[in-house]
Amino acid sequence: MTSASTTTGRTGSGLGLLAVLMPAILVTVTASDMVNLMLPTIGSEFGASEAELAWVVTGFLLMFSVGIPLYGRVSDRVSLRRLFAFALLTYAVGSLVCAVSPSLAVLVTGRIVTGIGAAAIPVLSVFAVTTLLPPERRGVGIGVVSAGAGVGTAAGPALGGGIGQALGWHALFWITLAVSLLLLPAVRVLPDETPRGSGRLDLPGGVLLGLGAGLVLFGMTRAQVSGFTEPLSWGSLVTAVAALVLLGVRTVRVDQPFVPPPLFTNRVYRTGVLVAFLAMAVNLGGLVFVPLQLVEVDRLAPGEGALVMVPAGIVTALLSPWIGRLAGRVGTRLPVLSGLGLIGLFSLFLSSFTGGSSVVFAGVGVLGLSIGFMLVMTTVIGAAAGELPPEQVGVGLGILQGAQFLGAGTGPAVFGVLASARQQGGSAAINPLYSGDGGSAYSDVFLAMAAVVVLTFVVAARMRPTAGPAHPRADPGAEAEAGA
Repeated sequence: MTSASTTTGRTGSGLGLLAVLMPAILVTVTASDMVNLMLPTIGSEFGASEAELAWVVTGFLLMFSVGIPLYGRVSDRVSLRRLFAFALLTYAVGSLVCAVSPSLAVLVTGRIVTGIGAAAIPVLSVFAVTTLLPPERRGVGIGVVSAGAGVGTAAGPALGGGIGQALGWHALFWITLAVSLLLLPAVRVLPDETPRGSGRLDLPGGVLLGLGAGLVLFGMTRAQVSGFTEPLSWGSLVTAVAALVLLGVRTVRVDQPFVPPPLFTNRVYRTGVLVAFLAMAVNLGGLVFVPLQLVEVDRLAPGEGALVMVPAGIVTALLSPWIGRLAGRVGTRLPVLSGLGLIGLFSLFLSSFTGGSSVVFAGVGVLGLSIGFMLVMTTVIGAAAGELPPEQVGVGLGILQGAQFLGAGTGPAVFGVLASARQQGGSAAINPLYSGDGGSAYSDVFLAMAAVVVLTFVVAARMRPTAGPAHPRADPGAEAEAGA
């Protein structure tokens, strides 16, 4: 692989690299939930039930959660340029299939293909930033990449709803096809040297990890629709646990397991994985249930409800490079704990003051959640990349981001079950500060989010500040030049 100095010199101190990574991660993360508001329209066109329509989202997310750790592991064996080109091309093919789909089955197939391609982009983007940029620019690079993910998550429903209503849902996929094809030639800024993988790839271990992650996400999404008592929900979760147990057994028995055990001997890394899971569960819970409350309680149109999240996406995009630079200067614990404090505070704010006549409170709450989440995730990713030895960075970041996106599937599902139970109960909100007209179930959901943040804060308090990378990066470019 090309050295950091060589690559950054070729790309204008990393600007060319970030100019490719930022829009790539933005478009792929946006695609994960851009169709949510158009599902009723798609259902009417194809005569599909709610359970069948759920596969338009679930199929994409399943491939996303399964693929992230696999791409992370493969990144030490295949050049970044080839992996990124494969991901964008696969994403383009899937988008084309979706755009011309004549039936729901073809649309779901296209979403699965796009998920296979999209899964590579987040982990490869962070891997590229942490290995190709010099240490003094690494924090800013992670912040910029995180901004793409944050803006995509926040703006996806609004963009999807607005464009879908104006041009039809097929237009969403024509746009993602065009963007992915435009980005494809730009992957030349990435190095094409093939890294030297250490030993053989533990494919059975990768299959068990992917199966466990995929079934957890599938079980949670099914529970969100039908509850945890449905056999398909709890059966998927039980099978997922069995797959992960088998993975653990295999990990201690084979010489070169898919998940290296030394990864979790590092306190900062193993704490970061758990914090990423819990923080993402709360963050996406807010991004899902705030628009739902605005639609169901405040009677806004779906597109209007989603627009509340757009200011949060803009502000976090502007702050992310600064957050990345801050994390590089002050260490790990302070930004993470400060971010969790913001998430908890604004979760409590949402529980107390939303559900009234003004949507301003909802917008302020989402903004606070988004800034806090960006503080947490930008710092955790940077800390993990700095703590791990070079041969473990790819798989480590893959598992970390896999945990993050599992939290994205788990949070809305668990909070959705709570909301349904509270709505059926019809009781007043638990939070005594809530005085809204209806919507007590949503107040309880936001209060539960705050409780999860308290648990996450306790976990994150175990992180210790680090003075710098525990394992200095070797210069692979120097090795290549020496061998030339």
